[in-house]
Amino acid sequence: MLDDTFSNQPILPDNLPKVSSQAFTPLSPMYMKVNLMCRLTFWLIVVSALLSLYWQPWFVLPKTLELYLPQLQLAAGIFGLLTSAYGIIADKNKGYALREHDFSYRSGVIFKSVVSQPVLRIQHVELKHGPIDRHFGLSTLEIFSAGGTMHTFAIPGLPDEKARELRSYVLTHSDIAEND
Repeated sequence: MLDDTFSNQPILPDNLPKVSSQAFTPLSPMYMKVNLMCRLTFWLIVVSALLSLYWQPWFVLPKTLELYLPQLQLAAGIFGLLTSAYGIIADKNKGYALREHDFSYRSGVIFKSVVSQPVLRIQHVELKHGPIDRHFGLSTLEIFSAGGTMHTFAIPGLPDEKARELRSYVLTHSDIAEND
């Protein structure tokens, strides 16, 4: 006897769920502050190095370098402020969404991106903590898909406890296949 349970009905594009209606959870405000602090510290070091080069008494700078070094310092300072402002906007646009059957990550300002991974296709999940993240209680959750060597996406700036909860949920959520 033939089993007639196979179905392959057409789905109209108008009936698809809207990605824009997906509710994304923003990253931790602490992540945004830490990122801003790191960016500003980096550019402060660059500008300070240029200033110390300009004022150092040990050797004579070439005339062209001595002439254009103040403009270079100003350009580095302005570029540092602009990249920091862009970083604030970019960090505010990052977010994640966990639904019954998939996990999504949104990022981007100019080139926006939404990456979704079915929970059933997640091979493993890793938590990463750099020294700065550890100091501020933040983690990066990396989601690996089955068959891939690199992570599908990484969600930075999660509070440690939230990252552990998400990791635990994904790892123990293999019962979806049994219920379908």
